[in-house]
Amino acid sequence: MPPLYKPFSSHPPSLAGTLVFLIAAASVIIVGSADAQKTADLPVPARLEITKKIHALIVKKSAATTGHSAYTELVTLAGGTKLQMLPVKGGAFLLGSPPSEVGRKPDEGPQVKVKIDPFWMSRVEITWKLYTPFYQNGKARNKDGSLMNVTGKEDLATLVCQPTPQYHDMFMNNSFVDEPDHPAMDMTHHAASKFCQWLSAQTGHYYRLPTEAEWEYACRAGTTTRWSFGDDAAELSTYAWYEDNANFTYQEVGLKKPNPWGFYDMHGNVAEWVLDQYSAKYYTSIKDGSIGPWNPPTTRYPRVARGGSWDNVPEATRSASRLGSDKGWKGKDPQVPKSVWYHTDSQHVGFRIVRPAKIPSVQEMHRLWNTDWSTPERNKEDL
Repeated sequence: MPPLYKPFSSHPPSLAGTLVFLIAAASVIIVGSADAQKTADLPVPARLEITKKIHALIVKKSAATTGHSAYTELVTLAGGTKLQMLPVKGGAFLLGSPPSEVGRKPDEGPQVKVKIDPFWMSRVEITWKLYTPFYQNGKARNKDGSLMNVTGKEDLATLVCQPTPQYHDMFMNNSFVDEPDHPAMDMTHHAASKFCQWLSAQTGHYYRLPTEAEWEYACRAGTTTRWSFGDDAAELSTYAWYEDNANFTYQEVGLKKPNPWGFYDMHGNVAEWVLDQYSAKYYTSIKDGSIGPWNPPTTRYPRVARGGSWDNVPEATRSASRLGSDKGWKGKDPQVPKSVWYHTDSQHVGFRIVRPAKIPSVQEMHRLWNTDWSTPERNKEDL
């Protein structure tokens, strides 16, 4: 597969020390064959103009950006809520698990050495405090989330397609709380990606879902064990919410111990969307030494979620564990076509976000924010 972006540099997978680099306005990355496609081949080309404006904002803001250190983003449309982003150095690691690992499944191999470029990742899973202002946007919208009655005075974030009101109670008659510091859940892969675009339009920083490889690299944090803390399942309760300790529901973020790079809830609590299409044999197609591997989605199902959840046994929360989505996650949605925004039956799935160190092209940015745009072909997968 072609890399998401060109290599920046390789560094040992550790946060020790300080990596300093300049992100210049000219550092827009062409992504090989992906960006060679014509604009007409992009998903929802009619929405490309919005992406162009957001891209220009990001390039302008990045011109004065230096360094690769932790920072806090203030999200205006979420009442100034703070989003903490931690740096992840570029480096190489073994993606997947060895045949000898206890609890291993065949889709976790063969192990392959891959290289990852620098990025930032959110310290915790995206919470309701951040997600609620996105999905309860208070604006009259078409079914695809585009704004009705555009006046021309709207800010960029408002023009981004956002969820329409939920048809079915995602909290299942109050079985699940929606407290501000609990991870947002029940959104589709599409909704998570559009949140990233909404956030980018406000902040001038480019955000997206992580790739599988980026996610596992950050989860392992330089380790090669079953979990980022080691191989002993008896220690899992110290780091994760899962079947044995979660009391049949998800929990507030950041209450357990973080992994070695400072990320919380990488194991358990809610499983986390990543960019990739799920394929049980995907790792067999990755060449040793590949940079930024990614399995581009071609269908709505299955997409990948990583990390396991509050509803999983310990083995499903391991660093290498993979989960493919299923149309059954919309089982309680009686609409035809079903909503592109909500999974009525996936209270175990949420997401966290990344900001790559290098800015991609307009076309690639647009593609990654719209990998599951509503089309008749995709909607048929929900039937």
